[in-house]
Amino acid sequence: MKLPWLILFSLCIGAAPRASANCSELAGTGDGWVKEDAVGAAQEGLAQAIYEFGAKHKDAKLRSSAQQVKPLPYWRDKVTDDLLLKPDIVTPKSHTVCWKGVVSHVVCTSGSKVCW
Repeated sequence: MKLPWLILFSLCIGAAPRASANCSELAGTGDGWVKEDAVGAAQEGLAQAIYEFGAKHKDAKLRSSAQQVKPLPYWRDKVTDDLLLKPDIVTPKSHTVCWKGVVSHVVCTSGSKVCW
């Protein structure tokens, strides 16, 4: 009678799912006089953040995907809906949200989820 329970227990252990990957949310913020420049600056900031993150995790294979993040303003406490400049810019690896700036005309934050 003990043998069938042992086999059942072994099958349950073998069928257990693997642990999910570790992930971090990274972001970069940039500004410009026009939206295109601010998007580019934010995406460059995000690329730099991913590069620095990768340098700390040299042995890991990193995968990144678009992740919507909250705006990271320079001069405001928060960004209200009436300040947002739609549409958001979404690529396979980043999600960029932009808003009317205080000093610069446009400020954007790009976000990505990086897993290893």
